Amino acid sequence: MAPGMMPRAVIVGVSGRMGQALVRTACELSDLRITGAVASAGSASLGRDAGGLAGLDPLGVAISSDLPAALAAADVAIDFSQPHATRANIAACRAARKPLLVGTTGFAAQVTEAELDAAAREIPLLIAPNTSLGVALLTELVRRAARALPAQFDIEIIEAHHRMKRDAPSGTALALAQAAGEGRGLAPAEALAGRSGARVGPRREGEIGFAVVRGGDIVGEHTALFAGPGEELRLSHRAADRAIFARGALRAALWLLGQPPGRYAMTDIIHEDQSLE
Repeated sequence: MAPGMMPRAVIVGVSGRMGQALVRTACELSDLRITGAVASAGSASLGRDAGGLAGLDPLGVAISSDLPAALAAADVAIDFSQPHATRANIAACRAARKPLLVGTTGFAAQVTEAELDAAAREIPLLIAPNTSLGVALLTELVRRAARALPAQFDIEIIEAHHRMKRDAPSGTALALAQAAGEGRGLAPAEALAGRSGARVGPRREGEIGFAVVRGGDIVGEHTALFAGPGEELRLSHRAADRAIFARGALRAALWLLGQPPGRYAMTDIIHEDQSLE
């Protein structure tokens, strides 16, 4: 990026809820410009102006399905598309040597950890199952609480989202459980569990469980419950407006522009802004 130029971003998945929220929020800011808008090859929005699709005045940015071409005129990519497209989007950013924020969730079956690590050796790569700064802080607090409280405190992750959300548990719930497991010194495979259907027996030692709600237009609610003998601790975050995720993603994308190749998370931004130690 040339000195003095406003950073330029490509929104991948621009026709979705988050994609349109990103366009609207970026137009309210003065420190990042949308120069590329990408949707799937079969999207009905192809050819439309990204601003018009988001309910704004035209931006002069036509929606296309050609991510490599869009990256040629951009400094950073923000991906909120579909899980099946994540591998191709990462490959395009690696080829263009452009930083990438992946806000898409549910792609673990398509992209391996080794592939993510390989990409991170060449570009700054931020994996963000939730781009809220409040959730980033919640994740750190959950890790600390799990480390500080004795094993007698059972851990449950409770989450709720709108009826159209496809993955369950949510990517944020999985990230909170991972943080709790790290605090307890547990590997994810040893700790994560769900309970449904027939009787599954008493709780296992060290188990981190999930409760999932899907209904209405709930934007996102997450609670880490630490249930101990005679007392409970609840750490919670509630999103009332999808714009908080857009603001966090745009802030993270700007931060990512100043980083060397590597793999990052939203908690890295929190740590840099203000030490929690």
